[in-house]
Amino acid sequence: MNAVILAVLVMLLLSLFRVNVVLSLIIGAIVGGLTGGLSIEETIEIFSGGLGGSAEVALSYALLGGFAIAISKTGLPNVLVDAVLKMVQKNGDSKAKIYSKALIVFAILLMACFSQNLIPIHIAFIPILIPPLLNVMNELKIDRRLIASVLTFGLTAPYILLPAGFGKIFHDILATNMSDSGLTIDPTDIPTAMLIPTAGLLVGLLIAIFFSYRKGRNYETHDLIKVEKQEQSKFAIIFAVLAIIGALIVQILLDSMIIGALTGIIIIYLSGSVKWREADELLTDGMKMMAFIGFVMLSAFGFAEVLKATGAVDELVQQSANVIGGNQGLAALLMLVVGLLVTMGIGSSFSTIPIIATIFVPLCMELGFSPMATIALVGTAAALGDAGSPASDSTLGPTAGLNADGQHNHIWDTCVPTFVHYNIPLVIFGWIAAMVL
Repeated sequence: MNAVILAVLVMLLLSLFRVNVVLSLIIGAIVGGLTGGLSIEETIEIFSGGLGGSAEVALSYALLGGFAIAISKTGLPNVLVDAVLKMVQKNGDSKAKIYSKALIVFAILLMACFSQNLIPIHIAFIPILIPPLLNVMNELKIDRRLIASVLTFGLTAPYILLPAGFGKIFHDILATNMSDSGLTIDPTDIPTAMLIPTAGLLVGLLIAIFFSYRKGRNYETHDLIKVEKQEQSKFAIIFAVLAIIGALIVQILLDSMIIGALTGIIIIYLSGSVKWREADELLTDGMKMMAFIGFVMLSAFGFAEVLKATGAVDELVQQSANVIGGNQGLAALLMLVVGLLVTMGIGSSFSTIPIIATIFVPLCMELGFSPMATIALVGTAAALGDAGSPASDSTLGPTAGLNADGQHNHIWDTCVPTFVHYNIPLVIFGWIAAMVL
């Protein structure tokens, strides 16, 4: 069996049996390395070497965590939560409860979408804003699998479609790697090419909202979910908004999330909402909040390096090409499935693009796919698996907030629902895009 397939299967099976995701990634990497012809010493060395490739990502997450904690110190999150809770009618007739559920779902969806493009703090907002809402969600019997699906949609669809914030990074990586692989494209064409695949994500979201999880689910309400009330002065909140705007502008101008997050933190410091002497504690709290996610991302980078070193990704693509012949429809389907396998193992669509673009782009050109169809195929193949992978921050983030009281399982309540509702539509709509563009 191909080393990539075996490694990903081992990692997924271990995760499904509730083995820690980090351990699952390490064991999967060892199995993949040994299957791919590497010795145990080579596998460990390559895995360890791959950890360094995520240093910038780890620092970005640490600073984003610090930025999120700094924003929480201003009282802005409490204002947002209080605004939602005031509009929510916890008691009343069935119509009031339906309205309240709809309001919470819409508010969470809006925050998640903003976190990718408008206010690029990614998943750092989830552990701050979601736990205070859990008790009211319990009273309304909102299924947390629905909220996980809503959050994952907001964490994926905007960056796939829109060239701002994380979307700008994704689009730049896609355009650069396609150009390096022999097909120069105009980055402004990417949103158009990714419109149909993104529509697939929207269909999955609507199915989750109106069919899969429309019924209530019972949870126990625990007193351990406490909201730390911060002083909500208008002055501090104004500076929090300015910090968000400043972080966004700097991140776009300098194309650096690290400097953008640092700018936001400094602006909040200057407001006096957070004292300089609190800087160390703030950053430490931020890193604690993102620690588990950081370790998973580190392990995912090592996992990816082992798979690349075995040459099994190229082998998998070549095997698929041999099966394809000249059939464009079959070619599109197999490329999407390969992308799904790779991204499910790595947990990052951003890291998947460099792996698959070098093979997919020449293959698409040889088979006569248009540039727009090629963009849709490579972009969708990379995005596949981001929703549903145990190692993806798009699933780790929702779990971090929804499991604050220990009643939300990462695999069965986040990964499985998001895999079903987003990866299946992405394959279908990505295939349609490749055929019609």
